[in-house]
Formats: sequence, C-alpha cells, structure tokens
Amino acid sequence: MQLQELLADVEVLDLRGDATVEVRAVAHDSRRVPPDACFACIVGATSDGHDHAPAAVAAGAVALLVERGLGLAVPEARVADVRLALGPAASRLHGNPSRAMRCLGVTGTNGKTTTTQLLAAIAAAAGERTGVVGTVGARIDDRAQPLAHTTPEAPELQSLLATMRDEGVRTVALEVSSHALAQHRVDGTWFRAVCFTNLTRDHLDFHSSMDTYFAAKKLLFAPQGTPAPRWAVINHDDPHGAEIETAAQVIRYGFEPGADLRASGLEMSFEGLRFTVEYRDQKVELRSPLVGKINAYNILAACGTALSYGFDWETIARGVADCRQVPGRFERVDQGQPFLVVVDYAHTDDALRSIIAVARELHPKRVITLFGCGGDRDRSKRPLMGMAAGQSSDFVVLTSDNPRSEDPLAIMNDALVGLRRFDVPHIVEPDRAKAIRAALVQARSGDIVILAGKGHEPYQVLKDRVIHFDDREAAREALKALGWGVTEPRP
Repeated sequence: MQLQELLADVEVLDLRGDATVEVRAVAHDSRRVPPDACFACIVGATSDGHDHAPAAVAAGAVALLVERGLGLAVPEARVADVRLALGPAASRLHGNPSRAMRCLGVTGTNGKTTTTQLLAAIAAAAGERTGVVGTVGARIDDRAQPLAHTTPEAPELQSLLATMRDEGVRTVALEVSSHALAQHRVDGTWFRAVCFTNLTRDHLDFHSSMDTYFAAKKLLFAPQGTPAPRWAVINHDDPHGAEIETAAQVIRYGFEPGADLRASGLEMSFEGLRFTVEYRDQKVELRSPLVGKINAYNILAACGTALSYGFDWETIARGVADCRQVPGRFERVDQGQPFLVVVDYAHTDDALRSIIAVARELHPKRVITLFGCGGDRDRSKRPLMGMAAGQSSDFVVLTSDNPRSEDPLAIMNDALVGLRRFDVPHIVEPDRAKAIRAALVQARSGDIVILAGKGHEPYQVLKDRVIHFDDREAAREALKALGWGVTEPRP
C-alpha cells in the first residue's frame, strides 16, 4: 500500500518526500530489511535505529519512520514515538488481522502459558481452527513455529496473525508479556477478551519496580489507540486484580467469596483435579488431568475467558479435560521409576514456592528441588529463590540456569545466601546435567523431584555460546543411566 495509507492510523508530525511510494513490508532490524520496506527507526536502550537507517536504505528500504529528520534519499514520516506508530502501521499493512478473529490476551506473572493452552483446547473442542502465541512458541492447530519473544515485535506479530487469519483460524490465544506491553508490541491488536492471572515479583531488571511492572500489565485492559476489549477476566483472589481499571465487562474468578466465577469442592490427586464451578446460577463439575491448585486457577481463568466469547459449558468442560499436559509446566518425565520427576519453568521465588506447594498437595514422602538463577537478570531475586527452595523442600540441588555473561559460581553464591538460611540438606553443582543426575540419585520411592527454571527451553545460554540443553532429555538420560526404563528396574 502507499506510505500515506500505511500511516492512516498514525499521528504523523511531518511527512517529507513521496507519500504515494508503495510499501510492502514494515521492518525494524536493518540486518533483515525486505525489499520495498518502511524501516522503523526505534530508539532502544542500547542502540538507536536512526543510526542504522542508511544501511536499511541500502538494503532496499523505500521509506523511513523516524523521530528526527535524517535527510536520506527516501521519504521520511516523522512521529513523536516510533514504537507507538509501529504496531498500528504493521496491523494496517496486513489488513488488521486481529479484527477478523477472536484474539484473547492473557497477562500476569504466572499461568499465562497454561491458560492460553487451555483456551486453545476449548476452541478446538468446539471444532475451530486455533492459534496460540506465547512462551513455548506459536502454533496453528498442531503446527508449531518458534518465536524469539513470548510476544513478538509488532511486525512479526501482525504478520503471524495475518497468516492465522488466512489459514482459517477462528480463535487466537496470546500470552502478552509486560515487556511487550511496555514496548507497545501489541498496539494495533484488538483483543476480544483479556485476562489477568496474578502478579508477583519478576522482571525488575527491566521494569525497575513492582509499580512500573504492574503499570505495564494494566495497559492490556485500557489500551491507547486501539478499541478496548469487550471483556476482562480478572483473578478475584489476587489483591492486584482489584486495582485494574477497564471499560470492559468484567468477570472475576477465584475460590473466595465475591467471585463471579467461583470454584469449590477442589479434589486433588496425582491423576489431576476435580472441582465445581458456579457462574450465574449455573453449577458445573470440571475434571482436568492437570495437577495442583495453581492449575485450578488457570482453568478458572480459561473458563471465564471462554464464557465471555460465547462457548458453552459442555464445550469448555471437554476442552479442559482434553488439555492433558503443557510443555515445561509440571511436565512429567516417566521412565518407569517409582518416584515422580517433573520439569517446570518456575524461575522466580513465588513460582518456586507455588510449584513446591503443588508437589506437596500430592503428599509425597519428600520433595527434592533443583533450581538455578538466570544471569543478567534481577539479581535481588536470587537469595529469595534460595529461601523459597530451602524453606519448602526436603533436599535442594543448586545449579546453573542460563548464566549468560555472568560467572555461574557468582550467581549460585547469590542464591546460597538465601538457601543457607534454612537447615535443609543441599548440594551445589554448576554442571546442570550432573546436577540433574545428582537430584535423581537422591530420589526414593514416593518422592517428587522438581527440575525447575528452564521448563520447555531446549537450550542453555552461556557467556560465549548457546548450547542445546533440555531438562526433559537430561532427566530421561540420567534415569536410563540409573537403570530405569532400559532393562529390568533396579530393586
């Protein structure tokens, strides 16, 4: 489309050059500029896109979206904030794909992945083609596509949504991260319904405070420049839920009195969950193969969101029952051993406490917890994670996570400060594969071993390289080496 048409939803301060130039793509990375693109000069924390505009033009960009004039030999549209303009422009280029589908946005510290997977299962139970975008990647039905971020940058997101629309997807469930909201990656996306799961300490290396972290989350419920969602589904039992302001119709879910969608009679076992849900004089019994009260909350979040866009209880119950396991979320690794091994993405102190609580609800003999802390991230949460593991576990294995540019031993020492506040047996092993084996060697019949931190991730980020590493694969190999699932199990 013409440049002036591309920017029809954007407040342009000044447009110099040919406004009718044909634009076929929107790009923000000068290293990946397709032909006939409009290059968006984003001012970032470490680099300024304006400095890379000449390279973008040399690569084939035919127009620039800028915050200051550059005087290059292509048309320039000047705006107050390029990030604010990028989402609406990318959406318009692709024909506003979110308006052609039910887009459901889920935000919160924990539970986003499971809730979106449940929503996709419910839509699939209704016979619809479904799309999912989030931490474990993107997929259309069962066809997966990796993503660089939980929520892609605006051009990639709008292109992905357009592909889903063109392939007949009816419902898309999207994890919406606080980074994406703060950086306006979902601007230009219209959400039919949005959901808030909970808020606990995380990402303070980026947001600097809990207030700014929460402020980013709240943007999903009161978007600027995009129509407000029709429905907001909010965790009634989380105190932050009461602070969310929205023009949408609200469904509040939880176990506590006062919730619009309220659960009761929760029964938990290794086989899963069973509980009753009440909503508008309707009472429905739900069963799920997922385990733990934390997943009961995720199921309530999905139920409220599904109800808001018109699915009936029979379909919802069938979808909940069909969602058997979520990658890297209390995911079981079974080689026939007499103890439970689970891999989980828990990488904050609150998430560690929650996942250990889930394990305790299954009444194991002991809980053995393996965890590490990421490098180049909020350092203050490391001793808190050590405290969370030490306070609630019977045995702890402290290891490395994604150290990135930091020294793994220094990161582990930060976590040890909190761990050693509790008199819990523990070992320290920086080699994650050896640490996983050590945790499994400790396990006896009736125990639960939690391998926390990396969840679905099939890699480990080191200082000088990224290597393939999957906790699930490492656990299976270690179990095989210990004699499980290969020949006759050991006594």
